[in-house]
Amino acid sequence: MTEPLHIPETEVELSAIRAQGAGGQNVNKVSSAIHLRFDIAASSLPEDVKERLLALHDSRISKDGVLVLKAQQHRTQEMNRFDALLRLHELVNSVAQPPKARKPTKPTRASVKRVRQAKTERSQVKATRARVQHEH
Repeated sequence: MTEPLHIPETEVELSAIRAQGAGGQNVNKVSSAIHLRFDIAASSLPEDVKERLLALHDSRISKDGVLVLKAQQHRTQEMNRFDALLRLHELVNSVAQPPKARKPTKPTRASVKRVRQAKTERSQVKATRARVQHEH
């Protein structure tokens, strides 16, 4: 496993917003949810990592290459901030390793022989089912 990629804090835009859903009397006063915006194209990530990130079919990545995460799991802004950054790092590091190239494999001779044998047997079964032609 390679060294996890570091994302400078200057490239991440965090803003506090009010969380959705139930929360009691505190919910309308406190902006505890965090909106994280990360511009993939303008970041200092290696080019190949950027390409793989942008290639993800992720609804959180906009057409112009901006990743938007919303963290509102926790009660405190600090915890949501930590959660958002953690999720950003997890997503980036999930594509940090280039995928392994697929090596095409050949079927073994024995497996080809088995397939052909099965095919022959099946065709014989079907041939015996054919309706007999009567000559008048």
